[in-house]
Amino acid sequence: MKAVILDAASLGDDVDLAPIAAVVDTLVVHPHSDIDQIRTRLTGAQAAITNKAMLNADTLAALPELRLICVMATGTNNIDMDAATRLGIAVRNITAYGTASVAQHTMMLMLALANRLPRYQQDVGAGHWQQNTAFCLMTHRTLQLAGKHLVIVGQGELGQRVAQLAAAFGMQVSFSARPGNEDNDARTALARLAPTADVISLHCPLTEHTRQLINQSILDTLKPGTLLINCARGGMIDDAAALSALRQSQLGGLGVDVLPQEPPTRGHVLLDALQDGLNLIVTPHNAWITPEARQTVVDMTAANLRQAQDA
Repeated sequence: MKAVILDAASLGDDVDLAPIAAVVDTLVVHPHSDIDQIRTRLTGAQAAITNKAMLNADTLAALPELRLICVMATGTNNIDMDAATRLGIAVRNITAYGTASVAQHTMMLMLALANRLPRYQQDVGAGHWQQNTAFCLMTHRTLQLAGKHLVIVGQGELGQRVAQLAAAFGMQVSFSARPGNEDNDARTALARLAPTADVISLHCPLTEHTRQLINQSILDTLKPGTLLINCARGGMIDDAAALSALRQSQLGGLGVDVLPQEPPTRGHVLLDALQDGLNLIVTPHNAWITPEARQTVVDMTAANLRQAQDA
């Protein structure tokens, strides 16, 4: 089997691709692939390996030898799945490769927002502590997580790991009903849980039911000071409404690792607000990037290749 990695640079330059090379006859590695390069680079290959490179219907139809697409991620929205099925091309993705990494990042955002780290760092940088008459600054009211209510949307492996870490801090944890399936779910709907939450953390896929899940209607029900965290997918929060709620102190803090467009080449309202002295953190979709998680991506992709050949 000849396999081609289209965007190896998306994994960084410190991962070992040997596990993949060991299970194929030929491995060709490209750091990046523009849309107009993909067809040529996959010609003659039986397996395409990609993280975010787009494989549309026209590209797939032009590759009669292609039998397998290995996605080095959970989401397959960069693949025309209908075309792949029609053409008999198997698509295999990976899941739970970054559970520990993303859960750690989620807790980092939660702790930083609870302690108003962005605001105190700005104060220290502006010289406020140095000029203060007392030994400490108490300009911004912090939040002790012990005894507080964390509402998690998404009770998969990642949501459960975040719940375990939060419980270690003494938090009370509730999982909301699956959005769009509230009538058939024994768990409480987010709309009912949100007014009782001190922290809301999103760990669910982006679907028609979770797009703009945190909208103006939900934001209006929150008690002042609630923290909101999104390490799932961009588009789940009405970012402009959330920013307005943050400015008005309806939200006590907002931390996101994802935006609707990535990279945000056309800008974004949250990026524009980073210098405004708010309790706001935006990280560049890097919750998953620990070396351990990225190597797990390679190992799981190699396993998918091996299983496909054995099938």
